[in-house]
Amino acid sequence: MITRFLGKMFSGRLFGPAQPGIIPLGAHGIGRNAISQCASRVTQTLQREGFAAFVVGGAVRDLLLGRRPKDFDVATDATPEEVRGLFRRSRAIGRRFRIVHVMCGPETVEVSTFRGANAGANAGEEGGARVADEHGRILRDNVFGNQEQDATRRDFTINALFYDPATQEVWDYHGGVADLKRRRLRLIGDPESRYREDPIRMLRAVRFSASLGLEIDPATRKPVRRLADLLANVPPARVLDEMLKLLLSGHAAQCVPQLRKEGLHHGVLPLLDVTLEQPLGQRFVMLALRKTDERILAGKPVSPGFLFATLLWHEALAKWKAYEGKGEHPVPALYRAMDEVVRAQAEKLAIPHRFTADMKEIWALQPRLLQRSGKRPYRALEHPRFRAGYDFLLLRCESGELDKEIGGWWERFQRAGEAERSQMLLKDAGPGRGRRRRRRRGGRRDEGGGMRDEGASKVEG
Repeated sequence: MITRFLGKMFSGRLFGPAQPGIIPLGAHGIGRNAISQCASRVTQTLQREGFAAFVVGGAVRDLLLGRRPKDFDVATDATPEEVRGLFRRSRAIGRRFRIVHVMCGPETVEVSTFRGANAGANAGEEGGARVADEHGRILRDNVFGNQEQDATRRDFTINALFYDPATQEVWDYHGGVADLKRRRLRLIGDPESRYREDPIRMLRAVRFSASLGLEIDPATRKPVRRLADLLANVPPARVLDEMLKLLLSGHAAQCVPQLRKEGLHHGVLPLLDVTLEQPLGQRFVMLALRKTDERILAGKPVSPGFLFATLLWHEALAKWKAYEGKGEHPVPALYRAMDEVVRAQAEKLAIPHRFTADMKEIWALQPRLLQRSGKRPYRALEHPRFRAGYDFLLLRCESGELDKEIGGWWERFQRAGEAERSQMLLKDAGPGRGRRRRRRRGGRRDEGGGMRDEGASKVEG
């Protein structure tokens, strides 16, 4: 107990913090029954042992907006070791700043120790170092502090809110509740310094603005375009993680245009520039994003590989047509175009192989789905990625890139019986056309073992 008291005193956890605005239950309406059972158990256990413990951040923000939080985080003045000592089913994670995951059945609550404002605060095992690169980006920061410092270290005012389930009060150090009422997104502190500390905050500003329906404060927006290039200094894994959150937020159709408006897409999806400047490409991308948002908001699963395939398709399509125009055979030309697009995208945002593999399979199915004669439609139906390829084809048809009749044909073909399917097969189109004649003339076989009609395998429309 003495060690704990001295640690709190020297970290500023007993003396000196500014007084927050404390908002009672009657003013905000969030009862403790709105908190998950695991989060309630974690805060109760910590408080019973003499520690401060609050539900913090996005969960409080979402509850104030009348939304159901996806998860609950807890902030405390207990160290990670002290937290671990109280919860048998827990584990410490993190390298920049250690946090603890507490498991209660299927639910996991993330517990973090209050973070300090500078290196003079009480430190963790690594000696309290706070290290920045030449651009101001924080590389390592394992400084412990008090609740006020923790609030100041958070990015936006709406995320610097603390809820105490015991008293059912909201603690607000930076006017986050007022900003929520005004529908305003505002950074804590000097925007340029905060973006330099962590450029990912620029992407988060776009995501929160679009997904929560908030207007970005002018001072918060002002430096973004000028500092957008700082995203190049962020580890690719962090950029990818934030981009997936943005694209899978259920509001991607608002987020992506805003990324472009703020000049941030150059740091993550530079190939979108060309696509969105073309009416056909813009229709296709926006349709895909709207469909994705609808699925997410309806609780249906979404494949990141499929989503990236839609965002980059028209650039791959343009390169494919260009290689065909130079006399290259269609299938090799498509694979060359796919590799080139993925390689160019990787210079800004390294999409993991598991996603690029899905992308390439979906793209490679597109010319095969235009072949509707002989045995080819049956082989396409057996492909493990057929459903994704078919859904992608429907987007192409709905956006006007392909004739809608093609999508309708495949819809009927899937549901038809064997007799009807045989009648649906096209007699005078696709690679089966003139097959015997080409065999006698030494026609070339495609990768599936059949004869290839050079003209029919090109993209229609």
